[in-house]
Amino acid sequence: MKNRKLLSLLLPAAAITSFILFNACKDPGPATNNENPTTTSPTTDGGAGLKLPEGFNAAIIADKLGGTREIAVTPQGTIYVKLSRAKNGKGILFLQQEGDKTTVKNSFGTFGGTGVFVKNGYLYASSDEEVFRFKLNDKNEVINPDQPEKIVTGLISRRQHEPKAITLDNDGNLYVNIGAYSNSCQVEDRKKGSPGRKGCPILDSAGGIWQFKADKLNQHYGDGVRYATGLRNVVGMDWNQQNNQLFVMQHGRDQLHDLWPDFYTVQQSAILPAECMYALKKGDNAGWPYMYYDQEQHKKMLAPEYGGDGKKEGGQDAIDPVAAFPGHLAPNGLLFYTGDQFPEKYKNGAFIAFHGSWNRAPEPQAGYFVVFQPFKDGKPAGQWEVFADGFSGSAANTASGRAEHRPCGLAQGPDGSLYVTDDSQGTIYKITYKK
Repeated sequence: MKNRKLLSLLLPAAAITSFILFNACKDPGPATNNENPTTTSPTTDGGAGLKLPEGFNAAIIADKLGGTREIAVTPQGTIYVKLSRAKNGKGILFLQQEGDKTTVKNSFGTFGGTGVFVKNGYLYASSDEEVFRFKLNDKNEVINPDQPEKIVTGLISRRQHEPKAITLDNDGNLYVNIGAYSNSCQVEDRKKGSPGRKGCPILDSAGGIWQFKADKLNQHYGDGVRYATGLRNVVGMDWNQQNNQLFVMQHGRDQLHDLWPDFYTVQQSAILPAECMYALKKGDNAGWPYMYYDQEQHKKMLAPEYGGDGKKEGGQDAIDPVAAFPGHLAPNGLLFYTGDQFPEKYKNGAFIAFHGSWNRAPEPQAGYFVVFQPFKDGKPAGQWEVFADGFSGSAANTASGRAEHRPCGLAQGPDGSLYVTDDSQGTIYKITYKK
């Protein structure tokens, strides 16, 4: 590993904002490093304490709402936000924008959770164990907030990777992440030197994306389809309209050095493995827990729990990521931008909200920003760049992991504005562009 490259990867977020560290694949396959990092576009103080590319502005339109996770903005510009935990007994907020003022008009749903999505006359929302939907009127307002329909029930929630992210396609299907209730499927989870469980039984009911019918009530596992497997935990997911395909962002495994110090240094453990973007088709296997993706070597590596040593390759039957990002940044939001407000370079590209790391110590923590990944013809094309930074409050906050705000959910407004939630302070940001 080149010292220059390693040092660049360990820079705190304030410095990462000035450098591009990786390239995405030009074709489906593993991402590659940029051997000669280049600076991003000029940045401006876009308001709301954020650093943004020139011409962009950020405004705080709501604050202190609770743990705001995913967000949906209707064609009328009204907003639905999911809270991680119910506040005053309610887990979904309905907000209305009137000029520069945003007001919470209603709150409903007795369950906390992560997912919220508006599609075909319904508001879909998830708890950690179920998915519901609410009928909307022609103004996209919930008709009977106290009478949700239960679409999926009995999903696994075992105190690790329990949030259920959701999205829908254009053919009446609902997709739900069911995160693995384990770091790397060890016999004794997160115990030093513990081997991996043979056949990893977790994959039978978790560690993947499940597909259900969006209009069928009271579905269980047997009614759904395990659409893709080998995904440790996915929070960011979106349907790419260009190629009619599901894209997801995986949270990579933790603690390579802590669990296997003979094979990995502290520095390697801080940047490995990559946080990967996958383009999924039915039946795909992304390889967890048997392998991980090493963005330094540009290879799929055999996991140490299954005989790996940081040098042996693995995952021969697993799909390649289409893009890779530094490890432990926790990608919690994914959105394909289809609006016309932003400059042309952003059209059909992907915004990703990185929630920020906790397990790079003793190296500096990193993340707490929103990045942009260009796409062309439905595939990642070119270097990704930090789009919005400054959520943490300071470089010192980033390095210590004590961020004031942590980006989580993303949504696009009817005018092409970009909305970002923060589940630390319950803030909603609205990012706009003006020439």
